[in-house]
Amino acid sequence: MTTRHKTQVAIIGGGPSGLLLSQLLNLAGIDTLILERSSREHVLSRIRAGVLESGTVKMLRQAGVYERMAQHGIPHNGCYLTDNDLMVHINFKELTGKQVLVFGQTEVTADLYAAQDAMGTEIVHGVTDVLINDLDQTRSTVEYSVEGTRKSIECRYVAGCDGFHGVSRNTIPADVRQEYERIYPFGWLGVLSQTPPANDELIYANSERGFALASMRNENLSRYYIQVPMTDKVDEWSDERFWAALKQRLPSATAESMMTGPSIEKSIAPLRSFATEPLRWGNLFLVGDAAHIVPPTGAKGLNLAVSDVFYLHGALIDAVKNNSKTGIDAYSDRALARIWKSMRFSWQMTTMLHRFDDEDSFAGQMRRATLSHLEKSETARRDLAENYVGLPY
Repeated sequence: MTTRHKTQVAIIGGGPSGLLLSQLLNLAGIDTLILERSSREHVLSRIRAGVLESGTVKMLRQAGVYERMAQHGIPHNGCYLTDNDLMVHINFKELTGKQVLVFGQTEVTADLYAAQDAMGTEIVHGVTDVLINDLDQTRSTVEYSVEGTRKSIECRYVAGCDGFHGVSRNTIPADVRQEYERIYPFGWLGVLSQTPPANDELIYANSERGFALASMRNENLSRYYIQVPMTDKVDEWSDERFWAALKQRLPSATAESMMTGPSIEKSIAPLRSFATEPLRWGNLFLVGDAAHIVPPTGAKGLNLAVSDVFYLHGALIDAVKNNSKTGIDAYSDRALARIWKSMRFSWQMTTMLHRFDDEDSFAGQMRRATLSHLEKSETARRDLAENYVGLPY
């Protein structure tokens, strides 16, 4: 026997995009129900990026989850791009009047969970075997299993916030979907350590040995990455080997002064660029990683998901409250216009900073020439800064 529930918007996926969308809809008086395949503990254990665009900060403030972010987030007015010992500073504040905020995605997710709990939103964890039906009808249904019981939600709209491997995107017929993908032949080996950051702002480092990133979570928690072949395994990288490789890729002055220590988390993440079109099929809307994946080089993953939420939450409010379809009809095109610009920036940053296995000597010279151009040209630095702090919605 199937247990049936009703809600206005069913949200598949309990990560930050699903939680934020639900929070904004709830604040507007729209009922939601969130389905998540993993436990809350697992969702909150995932280590993710932590650079927030100014627009993302504004959206989180609108959602009422700004207090801890304002207290513990670290404002950054710029970042560094390096080629061996050459360091080029991109001053966001001077070039655009904006800044970014360093605050971990895990912390954002925890704050959104707390806000949703306070609203009394139903979040169902441990969900399996999700099926989305009747997307061309006035009311759609989402079927799922939890703890051996088959259940069903009747709803007006479905938001697919369930990531790259979720069911939502594949619910759109294959002959309707058009997918674009580039898989990069390397990954990022990331280490989290309880050490002071190597620098007061992020360093994106290019060297003959490959890419490195010196980042942070707070004044005593650092996050570092190095480019590695996808054939590498985490257990092949001792802490000692990692720190040695990192120091070889950072400018010598930074490498000599940085503090190292035991890793508290270590993982290898693959890099890909991926997008699908359209983002709407009947009553279903794709959001975040269900719609697009970007390499982390441009710090766009979470921020791009938040921009999707920006376009969708207003459209759904207008559809539910005013029975107007204008916003939901325009959602896919509006979101994709910004997605492709962010995809371009992330691809540009990735190709500018990484070594590719099959590249010739010309490619290395182009990377050096690009950084030299950034050093000399305020116009080039402003273009990079505008994209990094976030294009307008």
